[in-house]
Amino acid sequence: MTQPPPPNQPPQGGGFGAPQEPPAGGFGAPQEPSGPGFGAPQEPTAPGFGTPTPGQGQPGYGYPQTPQQPQQPQYGYPQQPQAPGQQPQYGYPQQPQAPGQQPGYGHPTAPMQQQYPAPGPGGGPGGGKKLSTQMRIVIAAAVAVVLIVGSGVYFANTRDDGDTKDTADKNTSQRKDGPSEDGSQGAEGGKPGDGPGKEKAPANVNSKVAFQLPEPARTDLTDVQGSWVTDKAYVKPGVRSITGYDPAKGTVLWTLPLPGQICAASRQQPTDNKVAIAFEPGKRTPPRNFQQCTEVGVVDLAAGKLLWSKSLTSTTSGDKKVSFNEITQSGQTVAAGGLDGGAAFDLDSGAVRWKPTVNADQCDDLGYGGGPALVAIRKCGGYDNAQIIVQSVNPDNGTPLFSYKLPAGVEYASVVSSKPLVVAADVGDTAGAGGFSDLFSLDDKGALRAKISATGDKFQARCRTTEVESCTKIVVGNDRVYLPTADHDGASEYGDTNEIVSYDLATGKPTSDRADAGDRYSMFPLRMDGGNLIAYKWPPYDAGGQVVSIDGATFKQTVLMKNPADRSVRESETAFSSDSAEYRYANGRLYVGATLMSKSSIGKKYLAVAFSTAD
Repeated sequence: MTQPPPPNQPPQGGGFGAPQEPPAGGFGAPQEPSGPGFGAPQEPTAPGFGTPTPGQGQPGYGYPQTPQQPQQPQYGYPQQPQAPGQQPQYGYPQQPQAPGQQPGYGHPTAPMQQQYPAPGPGGGPGGGKKLSTQMRIVIAAAVAVVLIVGSGVYFANTRDDGDTKDTADKNTSQRKDGPSEDGSQGAEGGKPGDGPGKEKAPANVNSKVAFQLPEPARTDLTDVQGSWVTDKAYVKPGVRSITGYDPAKGTVLWTLPLPGQICAASRQQPTDNKVAIAFEPGKRTPPRNFQQCTEVGVVDLAAGKLLWSKSLTSTTSGDKKVSFNEITQSGQTVAAGGLDGGAAFDLDSGAVRWKPTVNADQCDDLGYGGGPALVAIRKCGGYDNAQIIVQSVNPDNGTPLFSYKLPAGVEYASVVSSKPLVVAADVGDTAGAGGFSDLFSLDDKGALRAKISATGDKFQARCRTTEVESCTKIVVGNDRVYLPTADHDGASEYGDTNEIVSYDLATGKPTSDRADAGDRYSMFPLRMDGGNLIAYKWPPYDAGGQVVSIDGATFKQTVLMKNPADRSVRESETAFSSDSAEYRYANGRLYVGATLMSKSSIGKKYLAVAFSTAD
């Protein structure tokens, strides 16, 4: 097979929401989907999957699109109902449906781009002057026309007897509870059953810089993905090496040399200090300056040792080594995937559990989502008729537990969460900058619970279309998916803001959850902490970033950390792209790490920076 290209990572630079100066300066039995879920605004009697449909989209996936009248969905809130059409089911096999149902999921809609101020230096929110009053009137009139012509969002609730009942979503209540500055609100909350969070607000939430690690010298584009926090170290790859740093001071505890540059790293935070990586077999030599990502290994983060490493050849790669694009882990299994297919190894010994093989149906595992379960994204068929299939697999032997077909025309998919299973994909070329248009919530038998529309650029969440486990700024917990809205005008003259909202994974409906970032801040979720949500607030030009805990039950915010507003400190904190940087918060410390270093950098750049309220 054709060897895969090197990992395609976003370059470092000013993040999404960078601060601004103020103006003037294996297949199991097919399952029936349980219901169509929550969909985007649709045109009635839409064609099924795979046929050209109107709508805006990015080139490359599916079929050429014809632009349609733009629409303006609100940030995660329901819209006016629309006349029903017909809806082919997702999944496989498919059942005929009665008339009067929602149009096919592949039918795209194109949300109208909100008019934002032009970004200042760094390309993020917080800068740029607001639109003039005359311009606002013009835009408001245009929006009013679109809203009159536009259609609403329908949710189809399928009952066990096969009948459907279309109901317009009426859930528009919002929670606007602000953060608790003294940490007295929300710290013990969380949705019932998920338990209280472990992260508590310190007596003094004002942090200080723990350490700053400058970018190491290099001669070409260098992958440094991977950031892990143990009780004794912050661990970060460098140039042909992995280093453990003192979590409070940043002094070097150990350094593990590698034969070649790291090219893939597990995003899972291991409980036993064993983490999976993939790396190049040797040092890059000019003029090619590139090696295939062929070596798989496991690192002991406590001892700073490479426990084992190996490479594979297979019937799909001939005499060449199998090359991988990404790697993850689930339980005692390390799973790696790429264009050559997927393979798995025992975490402790490195014994091969499965590897790519030639098969009659032309199927290969593109990659895996790890964590509490192991999920494969499998591509079957040729270039012109490829089918993407989601499989939950037995991590011991790769046996599929169930299979679920995504709509025709979908070329890639990303695993947002393995349990509960949530998959992101671009349906009908309606994705915006986030790389996906829809979220699919599946149950433990592979049936569709709900489908959530995220067409256009309504949200800041990002999933790389060529990597299975790559999504950022999106978190699953409490049987909900948490998403940050796109930035929009705030209350102040200069600066934008946004919110974190959530959708119910059982119904696909938006919930009443809403956490406001606050004027001139932009907020996105990092991870779950029991039933609570840990989130980061990207700062404006004259303040430091913040870390907050959001109560899963009340959605009240508790400030855990406020970083210094000093300009030099703030510049180091925001020297990363928030779409690709690795944010790790634990035990009163925030670590922000790079994932890719360009051949040369303009201005001062960092491998990682750390803030602490613990010392």
